[in-house]
Amino acid sequence: MSNTNIEEAAERGTGGAGPAADAGRLNRCIALCNACAVACERCASACIAEGAGARMARCVLLDLDCAAICTAAAGIMARNSENAGLICSLCADICRLCAAECASHSQPHCSRCAEACNQCEAECQRMATA
Repeated sequence: MSNTNIEEAAERGTGGAGPAADAGRLNRCIALCNACAVACERCASACIAEGAGARMARCVLLDLDCAAICTAAAGIMARNSENAGLICSLCADICRLCAAECASHSQPHCSRCAEACNQCEAECQRMATA
């Protein structure tokens, strides 16, 4: 998924003030979490398929952790859990770690993953402090 597609998916339902704006921010964060989970799964899969081995082990493991927490965060937000802020804060932290690791590699899938993680981290941080 290109960065443009990630942002387009996240834009659905945004804008305005009050409850509609809150719902828009929630929908944007859910969309970015889902897009990030996909990017992380793709990155992990590509790293494994390339046979990078131990050199990329941390990348793969962080990709899988990030995909898992992003998926969980999207689900928790979708059901309006009272714990959404806590999970979004954790999600932002893990996205930050994953983005930094992926940014340290030159593969295109790592670059796409880092960008998705950066976008998700920023939006989850906003949700955590809202």
